Amino acid sequence: MPYKRLACAVVTASLLWGGGLVRAQSAPSDKPPGADELPAVIPIFPLEVTMLFPGVSRPLYIFEPRYRAMVADALKGDRIIGMTTLKPGFEADYQGRPPVYEIGCAGVITDFEELSGGRFNIVVRGLVKFRVTAEDESRPYRLARVDAMPEVLDDAEKAALRTKRQHLEDLVTRGGSSKVPPEMQDAEMVNMIAQHIPLGSAERQALLELKSVLLRAQALIDLIESRMAKPRVVPARFARSVHR
Repeated sequence: MPYKRLACAVVTASLLWGGGLVRAQSAPSDKPPGADELPAVIPIFPLEVTMLFPGVSRPLYIFEPRYRAMVADALKGDRIIGMTTLKPGFEADYQGRPPVYEIGCAGVITDFEELSGGRFNIVVRGLVKFRVTAEDESRPYRLARVDAMPEVLDDAEKAALRTKRQHLEDLVTRGGSSKVPPEMQDAEMVNMIAQHIPLGSAERQALLELKSVLLRAQALIDLIESRMAKPRVVPARFARSVHR
C-alpha cells in the first residue's frame, strides 16, 4: 500500500479543500446547513464507488444532463446533495434508477465553477450520513426520502478516538516526511483516510456504514496493520537467483 502517497493525499486534501482551493465562483457565504437540519427529501447522486464521508470534501465534475439539473437546482436552494453507492449490476439500468445502498453521506456544495454547456466543477463537503427510506420520482434526477444518521460520541469515546487517531496517523505517515496538520480534527482525519485509502467499492461502503467514527478508526487500523504484516511475495525467478 502506498502509505506515503496516502499521507500526501490527506495533507493535500486538507489544504485544498479546507479553504485553499482557487475558486472560480463561490457558493453563498451564509452558514451551510448542519447535520441536524438535513431535509427530509434530498437529491441523490449515485456513483459506482463510495465517494464521501462526513467532514471531508470531494471535488466532482458534473456532466450528465440529469445531474447538471440537480446541481443547478441545489445551487438555487440549500446546496445539499446526497452521495450514494450503486449496487452491483447497476450497468444494465444505469440511465434509469438502479438500486443503491441504503446508507449514504449528505454533503453541501461549498464551491462551484459553471462551465460551458451547463456542466459544473463542484466541491462537496460531507455533512452527515443518512439512510434512504424511499424515493421520489418527481424530478429527472433522483430524489430520496432520508433519515439523518449523525455519528455522536460521548466524552469517553472522544478520548478513545484521540488515541486511535494518533495510532492511525503514525501508521499512515510511517517512513514519510508528510505529516497531518495538527489542527485537523480527529474525526475528519479518520474519515479523510477512509475516503482515500485504496479499497474496493464494497470495503469502502462497509467503512461508511459502521455505526461511528470510532469503529471506523479501529477498522482502518486493523486493515492497515494486516496489510503491513503480509509477507512480500518474491517471484520464483528472483527466489532461484537468491539461493544460487
